[in-house]
Amino acid sequence: MTRLRKMMLDEFERRNYSQGTRRCYLRAVEQFARHFHRSPEQLGPDHIREYQAHLFRGRKLAPSSVTQQNAALRFFFAQVLKRRWTVEDTPYPKKPFRLPTVLSQEEVARLIEAALTPFHRIVLMTAYATGLRRAELARLQIGDIDSQRMTIHVRGGKGRKDRDVMLSPTLLDALRQYWRGLKRKPKQWLFPGGRWHTGDTPMSDKVFWYACEQAARRAGIDKHIHPHTLRHCFATHLLEAGTDVRTIQQLLGHSSIRTTARYTQISTRQIGQTRSPLDKLDFPPEPAPE
Repeated sequence: MTRLRKMMLDEFERRNYSQGTRRCYLRAVEQFARHFHRSPEQLGPDHIREYQAHLFRGRKLAPSSVTQQNAALRFFFAQVLKRRWTVEDTPYPKKPFRLPTVLSQEEVARLIEAALTPFHRIVLMTAYATGLRRAELARLQIGDIDSQRMTIHVRGGKGRKDRDVMLSPTLLDALRQYWRGLKRKPKQWLFPGGRWHTGDTPMSDKVFWYACEQAARRAGIDKHIHPHTLRHCFATHLLEAGTDVRTIQQLLGHSSIRTTARYTQISTRQIGQTRSPLDKLDFPPEPAPE
């Protein structure tokens, strides 16, 4: 292990960063150094600006991906090497605002019914019923399902925060039916990994991605669907059903209500009920054709 890598790992430990963030930041710094064929300790702001341009022009990365790379380099130079870092010298790229893809409830039903396997079906159903992030869903444990209180306990969500979400009676029945059909019962993880989903580790994120892609193809849904799509659907459909934004914020585990408020921009309930000013114009009747 190199000295710089050990310094980064020690700083991760002191700040209690998640394993996902650690892997991402280490990979970003390694790629940055490899691009210039020099130790990152010998590089500076001019190299960072040149590298940002390369990420856009050469690697064709999206602004969000470049921002993530920039955050990793900022952590390395400011927190590990204790060097001065200013946003003016290495600005974060401006990200375009795009509304997320949201399926109708009928499309969600088609997606779930078109799942490739019973395991995929219960994973998709759980994701839509709870609005969990893919990592949160993968790490659900059997003991997190509380049928007495009708809640699901989410351990160590984003920001290392626990929370509870509702347990749908429909989902509870589906989970029990799925459980009865298993030949080998899991001991810890609700959705285990391994070839036959009977391993001692949680399922991989790739399983969730594959389940979404296959179900969308089989259902004939042309929209680009990924695991986070079901989270968007969960929030938007709750909002359209009259659930207040504050409750949705708690269920999603958002730190800021501003993040949750964006779903008010994609809800079709108010949009569809709003009359266009065109409808209030009084046009003379069109003459009958000769």
